[in-house]
Amino acid sequence: MSQLFSPIALGKIALRNRIVIAPMCQYSAEQGQATDWHLIHLGHLALSGAGLLFIEATAVTPDGRISPADLGLWSDQTEAALARVLQSIRQHSAIPIAIQLAHAGRKASTQVPWQSGQFIAPEHGGWQTIAPSALPFDADSGAPLALDDAGLQRIRDNFVSAAQRAQRLGIEVIELHAAHGYLLHQFLSPLSNARTDRYGGTLENRMRFPLEVFEAIRSAVPGDTPVGIRISATDWVDGGWNIEQSVVFAKELQRRGCAFIDVSSGGLSPLQQIPVQAGYQVPFAERVRRDSGMPTIAVGLITEPDQAETIIASGQADMVALARGMLYDPRWPWHAAAQLGAQVDAPKQYWRSQPREFKNLFKP
Repeated sequence: MSQLFSPIALGKIALRNRIVIAPMCQYSAEQGQATDWHLIHLGHLALSGAGLLFIEATAVTPDGRISPADLGLWSDQTEAALARVLQSIRQHSAIPIAIQLAHAGRKASTQVPWQSGQFIAPEHGGWQTIAPSALPFDADSGAPLALDDAGLQRIRDNFVSAAQRAQRLGIEVIELHAAHGYLLHQFLSPLSNARTDRYGGTLENRMRFPLEVFEAIRSAVPGDTPVGIRISATDWVDGGWNIEQSVVFAKELQRRGCAFIDVSSGGLSPLQQIPVQAGYQVPFAERVRRDSGMPTIAVGLITEPDQAETIIASGQADMVALARGMLYDPRWPWHAAAQLGAQVDAPKQYWRSQPREFKNLFKP
């Protein structure tokens, strides 16, 4: 029996297999509001047969967007726009849906990737960014404002409000984005956090604000709603955040009721040196899983069914998440099930499509 296609529970949420569609920024929202693109994009991924579908990184406040075209969940208008998308999806798919709540911090106010991705100054239509310390991401980015106590409280409240909106929308799983160099990761790393108050300096202090945000969300939603987190296990820069600190952070999260950890890496510094190869981040997920005892999601150049099967069967991670691979092949779970001799969910309208040699591929 394929372990990739075995069920797993995240709290009260039962996943029919271990394949996760990772959150993927689409840069296609209007004033934070989901559009018809999101309906098409998420709609066809919801028919993929994966076990869990993540909505892209969703900003909890306008100044937390990476770009002006980012999806948001900070107002009645953004909530209503996303509700329309979700209502349509749920008419045709029972896939559990998760959302990644995010704030970009000093990496906010940039062009969309296909328009250079460069920083947009406030005088050119961008906005003032914020961060733990007034340290820019790179020489081409504007200096962020260091958050004061009132700003920290505002950000906590923004995350809580977005989580409550997600709950009202019926979203089953919430993930806090503390990776890829965005705001909460900026607090964790000594490369971006030069504070001298209780939120900077020691590892305990640098973890404090991300843990406060996690606790605030965990307390604001029902106890049986799985709340997890995505982390960057390392900055890939000497003197930065690393796997040993990530393990300490994971243990603190586990004590606070974290349901899972989505283990990625990098994104904090342009000085990063990443040895990119197939499955290069999987050992981080394995280490966090072993040392914290929490379920982990492995990500990063996982492209082949046999590769994903080995990751699960060998205990390196509990789930695997695909991003670019799923965009390239939105029926990846179908093809993986065929290769591994498993079964997969598919809409009845597509049942006639299964090849003759895989006549038992789709679950009735």
